[in-house]
Amino acid sequence: MTQSESDRLQRFLFDDTQVRGELVQLEDSYQSTLSRHDYPAPVERLLGELLAACALLTATIKLDGVLSLEVRGDGPLSLLMAESNPGGTEIAQRLRAIARFDEQALATLDDASLSSLVGTGQVVITLDPRGGQRYQGIVALDQATLSGCLEDYFARSEQLPTRLWLAAGERRAAGLLVQKLPEDGRQPDVDAWDRINALAETITGEELLELAPEQVLYRLFHEERARLFEPAPLAFGCTCSRERFAQALHRLGADELRSAVAEQGRIDTQCHFCNTHYVFSAADVEELIQRPDAPSPTLH
Repeated sequence: MTQSESDRLQRFLFDDTQVRGELVQLEDSYQSTLSRHDYPAPVERLLGELLAACALLTATIKLDGVLSLEVRGDGPLSLLMAESNPGGTEIAQRLRAIARFDEQALATLDDASLSSLVGTGQVVITLDPRGGQRYQGIVALDQATLSGCLEDYFARSEQLPTRLWLAAGERRAAGLLVQKLPEDGRQPDVDAWDRINALAETITGEELLELAPEQVLYRLFHEERARLFEPAPLAFGCTCSRERFAQALHRLGADELRSAVAEQGRIDTQCHFCNTHYVFSAADVEELIQRPDAPSPTLH
């Protein structure tokens, strides 16, 4: 797969049916996410699956805004979070992700199943549209796979039959989604959903990760009349900035900020997603306290 083919989301629609789908493959954005942290292999795999799912859900829901997926549990892997942000005219989505885990507890596990890693918990889907009301959906982490949990979300919240297949390896993460749309009274192919779902079920994780998007779709659906749309580009992108951190610090209040400066001589902050450091000197902090609408221009 060439670089131009990586990090793309491919939408497709089956003519004369009420079935649509999406295929996403991530390489550069996946590697950019992993390169900023030292994750064990099982954590990398789940984080890759979550990153692919985040891209699929953002496109499926047609959200113009921020979508975040969180897996929270009481196991050694306590948090997985992936987020998509609008990227403007050139980049359809910018993706980022992070994990929190207990390294010693992970080392004692005999298997790397979802339940062993995360334990008892929930999946939280948060939709934050640019011009609308924030929405949050929660489903129990009671399926064997992340894709199964997300299928439950669509069944309960969207009430649309939806199937997902997710995979992640050392280099790439990928996902396939097929969804049955509401009946409109004009559907001539009444068996389409069952047939397409059965075909999609034959996909393997290796095929999702290694074959080009056109090859995956031909391999699965060459006997169907599938219409492909223009692929949407994806990229790693963090939304952190010095201004955002300055605003967050200001909310702590003057007393706490001055106390931190008195103890440490400065305030050193770090973005958990991309590991960028932002340093605020004593003068920066005092200016922030006096003029919170004009954060210091000091570079990081």
